[in-house]
Amino acid sequence: MSFFKSLVLAIVATLFLTYVLGTSLLDLFDVDVYMGDELIEPLKAISFAALTAVVLVIVAMAIVLTVFGSILFVGLLVVGALGLAAIGVFWPVLVVAFIIWLVMRDDKRSVHS
Repeated sequence: MSFFKSLVLAIVATLFLTYVLGTSLLDLFDVDVYMGDELIEPLKAISFAALTAVVLVIVAMAIVLTVFGSILFVGLLVVGALGLAAIGVFWPVLVVAFIIWLVMRDDKRSVHS
């Protein structure tokens, strides 16, 4: 399953569970949510809480992916720098080895009958 498909499924599951459990808890405990002097409907109160939770999850994932991405990027930069430094130091040896290989290789070709 791809990452974004899993992310969408997790968001949908979070919204569904928050709605089902939230409305049940609001009805069970007979809780009313007020904003100022105005009574907010339970569906609006739960949907606001669910959307806030989803936004927080997305922000947390962005932070985690940014940190992982940065660590991966720095790691690849270090490996690339070491590889290029090794080639820079040993390129004369590699050229001589390639020339020796070109001179010493067998030019005999087998003839299939």
